[in-house]
Amino acid sequence: MTSAGKTLRLGVAGLGTVGGGLLKLIERQAELRLPGKLEVVAVSARNKTRNRGVDISKFKWFDDPVELALSPDIDVVVELVGGSDGPAKRTVEAALRSGKAVVSANKALIAEHGMEIAALAEKHEAHLLFEAAVAGAIPIVRAVKNSLSGVIVSRVSGILNGTCNYILSEMLRTGAAYETVLAEAQRLGYAESDPFLDVSGGDAAHKVLILAAIAFGAQPDFAQVQVEGIDRIEAIDIALANKFDYRIKLVAEAFRANGSVRCRVAPVLVKSDHPLASVNGALNAVMVEGEPVGRLTFTGPGAGAGPTAAAVMGDLARLFEGPATPPLGKPSRNLAPLITAADGTTDQGSFFIGARLADKPGTFAALTEQLGDAGVSIDKLIQESAGDSGAAPIAILTHPCPRSAVETALARVAELKLTADTPRLLRIETRA
Repeated sequence: MTSAGKTLRLGVAGLGTVGGGLLKLIERQAELRLPGKLEVVAVSARNKTRNRGVDISKFKWFDDPVELALSPDIDVVVELVGGSDGPAKRTVEAALRSGKAVVSANKALIAEHGMEIAALAEKHEAHLLFEAAVAGAIPIVRAVKNSLSGVIVSRVSGILNGTCNYILSEMLRTGAAYETVLAEAQRLGYAESDPFLDVSGGDAAHKVLILAAIAFGAQPDFAQVQVEGIDRIEAIDIALANKFDYRIKLVAEAFRANGSVRCRVAPVLVKSDHPLASVNGALNAVMVEGEPVGRLTFTGPGAGAGPTAAAVMGDLARLFEGPATPPLGKPSRNLAPLITAADGTTDQGSFFIGARLADKPGTFAALTEQLGDAGVSIDKLIQESAGDSGAAPIAILTHPCPRSAVETALARVAELKLTADTPRLLRIETRA
């Protein structure tokens, strides 16, 4: 099955946007550079009659993807169902227990059950490949796992959610409110009808955890990932950050710190000349830093039928090359429990505070007093006119200090009702 020139018989579970795109790409495989032939034998989805732009009547149909996975006519199960549990997990487990290769685009499954299913794949000497789970067409999983296996990685970071990047980019370009740009993103197909997983940061968190596990030889532990989304970012925050020559980006990162690995996702300010500042629209970008290579940056489309299907196809091509290797780089038994939650009391840095000051005498002085009492020193400040709103937009950049000190000051600000809204606290990326 894994020798060049052979034919791989595929069962495709899940025929949504990516599944339909994959079937179309397989139809054009003669134009590609595959070592062998791919033959779709069977498919499974929730709706048999839905128009997917490709004829599925020639494939055997399974209502239950688990039955598809167990079919003796199939060598490889392509899991595009999605979700960390339920049918997706049962399908992958059934395929691996049968010794079948699995190719998946399911970042939630790998992030939340990676140890369990990696061990299952290793036990049955089955391929488990998931390039399409992270950053779409960017071959970052393979790069970190294989090409950069000789690099001592210190940090993996980047923009891993195209929906959020599109929203933040458009808010900067147009000055429109978050809700307006989100609605446009949904209309264009960049955002789901229920965008929570994207805008909450959860999608990016799944992806960076997968990269962290491979890059640092760490057991994936999703409960330890700090996650903050973009849904509280306001257009005025983006505009004022821009006046300071910063851009606001949702950055996912994993890095070594005090003998452990920290994973976090949050909107942060990056200087206009930072590599991530110019990554706009629905693009993704990943930076890998380590010895002896320094920094490597990968950029490309991170979602959509074409890019994701191309990533799946890359994994299918790998199946012709030889025996399975550990899915997470190292054998699962050798992965260490390195990933730990960050301690807010030791989270040092410079920060951005965005808020609208209540329109009453002494408010500004009271705000700066609370910051000073908490040990927070102001580096730069912009205050806009209140106009007819009755509240003056303000943006503050702090000197380096503990995050907990800023949080203490803002809690006191809330008690005194000094702002007309809930202040936004964002970290400033000081690394070039």
